[in-house]
Amino acid sequence: MAVQNNNASVIWGLVVLSLIAIAVIIALMFGLPTYNVWQQEMSGRAELAKAEQNRQIKIEEAKANLEAEKLNAQAEIERARGAAEAIRIENGSLTPTYIQYLWVRQQNNIPEKVIYIPTEANLPILEAKK
Repeated sequence: MAVQNNNASVIWGLVVLSLIAIAVIIALMFGLPTYNVWQQEMSGRAELAKAEQNRQIKIEEAKANLEAEKLNAQAEIERARGAAEAIRIENGSLTPTYIQYLWVRQQNNIPEKVIYIPTEANLPILEAKK
């Protein structure tokens, strides 16, 4: 009789284990497709948020470029006004000595160039070092 009870409890254990396995398989059959849909939806939302953020970054960069160009244009206008004022002041007072002074002052802005200076016979001195 003890062997029969033991066999019956083993059979009931196998039945319960089989029912649990079937329940898990059914849950996975319905749960996995739903999870995949949810996961794809979350992935799509993340991509949309990233695209929106990238668009905002590009807009801000364009605004910064526009502001920089406006400031560059204002600086160019001011430089032109200064040059026009300098020309107005220099007009009529330009002497050959002053022109030579301006030329020499400009040479400081030229990096490592060979300069030919005419001599008394209007022949340049060749291979002179600065």
